[in-house]
Amino acid sequence: MAHYLVILGAAVRQDGTPSGSLSRRVEGALAFARSVGSAKFLATGGVGRYGPAEALVIRDLLRARGIRDEDILVEDRATDTLESILNCDAILRSREDVDVVVPCTSRYHVARCALLFVLLGYRVRWPSMPADRRHIGTWKWLSYWLKELVATPYDALLLLFKLPGLKQPT
Repeated sequence: MAHYLVILGAAVRQDGTPSGSLSRRVEGALAFARSVGSAKFLATGGVGRYGPAEALVIRDLLRARGIRDEDILVEDRATDTLESILNCDAILRSREDVDVVVPCTSRYHVARCALLFVLLGYRVRWPSMPADRRHIGTWKWLSYWLKELVATPYDALLLLFKLPGLKQPT
């Protein structure tokens, strides 16, 4: 049985390189992976403002750090958090070795991702992720936290009640 570290996407720069947030998410996942016996990585995120898809950039960062291709899964279509979680759920349900799901994302975003995976029935571990605040500034950091206060119950309700507007896995 394995821990599946789901690395959620963040911006890719115009030149195709990862943003600081995306790099920190990968670094946090790699640090967590060292603390568990068997880790697999699931990179998620579609094409944002610039290509390539966030998940492909994550995959390339993992490869550059020595992670084997057989330990990396890719979901490269999702365009938002809930869609990422649902698409990853479809992938994880097809696997027979999922023990624990570990959402690897920015600190302000972990709670929403963890809750959504719990609502889908997974055992979840909450990783210690690198801090973003000093990199993005206090006001931007605060705006992200405020967004999470609204988005977390909204996504949870959509998931629980399968309300109209809930995107199905692609």
